[in-house]
Amino acid sequence: MTGLNLRLPSPLIEVHDGRLDAKGVRLHLKRDDLIHAEFPGNKWRKLKYNLDRATKDGHSKLLTFGGAYSNHVRAVAAAGKHFGFSTVGVIRGEEHNPLNSSLEYAVDCGMALTYMDRETYRHKDESDVIGRLNAEFGRFYLIPEGGSNALALPGCAELIEEIAVDFDVICCACGTGGTLAGIASALRRDQQAIGFAVLKGAGFLVDNVRELQEQAFGYSSDGWSIELGYHFGGYAKVDQTLGLFIADFESRLGLKLDWVYEAKMMYGLMDLIDRNHFKAGASIVALIS
Repeated sequence: MTGLNLRLPSPLIEVHDGRLDAKGVRLHLKRDDLIHAEFPGNKWRKLKYNLDRATKDGHSKLLTFGGAYSNHVRAVAAAGKHFGFSTVGVIRGEEHNPLNSSLEYAVDCGMALTYMDRETYRHKDESDVIGRLNAEFGRFYLIPEGGSNALALPGCAELIEEIAVDFDVICCACGTGGTLAGIASALRRDQQAIGFAVLKGAGFLVDNVRELQEQAFGYSSDGWSIELGYHFGGYAKVDQTLGLFIADFESRLGLKLDWVYEAKMMYGLMDLIDRNHFKAGASIVALIS
């Protein structure tokens, strides 16, 4: 896939903060959010090899799933516009008009939207649901919710070789586990990956990561873990504590964190640093995607 002005490798920026100095920890931000305005972060990395496969297999239509504010749905719609695919977004829940900015953007890119009740959506990966979508929309290349499948992992793994500093730990936010599964597969034995779940009750992500790695590489790796205690009430939930952290982080470092994903990861990471979870001298990379 070519024709996009992608900023790769994405920038690696060191964080200078007295709280880190006090703990003897070095922190870099991997700014994948700056890769491309329409395909920020893991969105491009996950889509890259899926789009190649869709093209090679002769598909002209992409279909994917997501919530009403899904950045993944936006990215698939943009991919259709840029690379000549028609696109369908299956949106969880009932239709609301006027459209929010995310869905309005998707429609402006040419995406057709359809809505699925929440009970059916829980079974969206089952063959009878996919069969009904095939009957309605014809032949399509299916990209799962969040873009996490076996073809997404190699694209995520590639970011490890872009990191030009030696590091001990790399952290990312976790929604479906695909990014964590990819980056963890590319680590040395002396390195560790930590995912921060943004959903409540996300213990299932451990199995997701293992299954994705098995599908992609034929094995599951060690050296990774998932923190489950920093979801702040669940997906897309935010409270006063997280809001204050976002404001403080922006005032200190000039970066406004995404409250759905990265803010929860960074809050969790800073809390672990404060509680001496990492040894003095540790070098950490946090993925901003």
